[in-house]
Amino acid sequence: MFKKILIANRGEIALRVIRACRELGIETVAVYSKADENALHVRFADEAVCIGPPNALQSYLHQPSVLTAAAICGADAVHPGYGFLAENSQFASAVRQMGMSFIGPSVEHLHTFGDKLSAKAAARAAGLPLLEGSDGAVDTVEEAMEAAQKAGFPVIVKAAAGGGGKGMRVVETADDLARQLPLAQEEGRLAFGSSEVFVERFLRTPRHVEVQVAGDAFGNAIHVGTRDCSMQRRHQKVIEEAPAPFLSDSLRHRISEAAAELVRSVGYQTVGTVEFLVEGEEFFFLEVNPRIQVEHPVSEEVMGIDLIQEQIRLAAGEPLSVTQDQIVPKGHAIEIRVNAEDPWTFIPSPGRITGYHEPGGPGVRIDSAVHEQAMVQPYYDSLVAKVIVHGRDREHAIKRMLWALDEMVVEGIKTTIPMQKELLLTDEFKEFRYYTKFLDKWLEDRKAAREA
Repeated sequence: MFKKILIANRGEIALRVIRACRELGIETVAVYSKADENALHVRFADEAVCIGPPNALQSYLHQPSVLTAAAICGADAVHPGYGFLAENSQFASAVRQMGMSFIGPSVEHLHTFGDKLSAKAAARAAGLPLLEGSDGAVDTVEEAMEAAQKAGFPVIVKAAAGGGGKGMRVVETADDLARQLPLAQEEGRLAFGSSEVFVERFLRTPRHVEVQVAGDAFGNAIHVGTRDCSMQRRHQKVIEEAPAPFLSDSLRHRISEAAAELVRSVGYQTVGTVEFLVEGEEFFFLEVNPRIQVEHPVSEEVMGIDLIQEQIRLAAGEPLSVTQDQIVPKGHAIEIRVNAEDPWTFIPSPGRITGYHEPGGPGVRIDSAVHEQAMVQPYYDSLVAKVIVHGRDREHAIKRMLWALDEMVVEGIKTTIPMQKELLLTDEFKEFRYYTKFLDKWLEDRKAAREA
């Protein structure tokens, strides 16, 4: 097992890794920018190193500074958390070249799953269902049209190196394809440095269902239950829950087994997430996130597995700590991402937190790295806290979440809590009558009603 781990991240995920390391008896090293010198992950790590100014490109994303800090402190492993360098194959390679372990996938798997086309190829080889469309990248309108006619309109043009909804264009008709294709190519080039795009069938009302997976160096692979992340705003997740509700037993089994088979077929040796689009009883491979996810706590609460500790053990070469038949879901968990944003316009609201109180009680967990008088910095992601509740069933979990949000106090900045509380009370949420585009439409309808 590792003796010292450097955490190449900040905020609540850095604290989460520190806590996991404490239980494993591993020393931790925090890195921080000058803006974060008073941050909690700096205070609670065993050591801390300043790696640059507030700008992330000059600190958290500056690989030489992070690697130098790791070398100076004598770390034998680096945990990248999520975001920043977590999916950067160049960084993972550099860590390993310096004789340290990268707590994440192999460089090969980062390459494979970092590109949507190569990820689809791996999924196809493993027998997973794919949306109809182009077999690879399309360069011309003629190639795109051939793929679109095979899939049937509407289709979506996607950047191969994309993420977060960038480089994606929905095309309703053949006439519109010639206009949308170059726009998606240019958006992909500007955002990701690659203009490669592909075409696939577009689903109008899909659910976004994830399967938590893990694999070890001994050929073992497991799925750790499903999650639903359909409540999204512009492809950014707002509410997540586990297990994914209202799936038939047959569909839940098929989608979980498919995810585990992909992990097994490529020899994946860490934790990760296989993501799918679901419509009716059909499911289609979407992508793989080869890292820990923001929403991993809901799986932990339902399955009773510390996924960060599992990730560390797997990186140290240990076998999976559980077998598939030992993984049994208990109850239901929901996670709310509390962001420092206007609840209705989503404009960032950085600043000093003048009052702060976290809810408590049975089944309530808060993953946060802020406190009263803490500064929410304008330089980084706006996440303030994750409120996670666990109940005996979904209805109980919704009630617990509403109570928890009523108790949550964050003063001095705006947060998304008012919107999320209102959303939880809708019949659509309670009865699970929503899909990936529901929240965008709900917000538009709400705005129109208020302005009428």
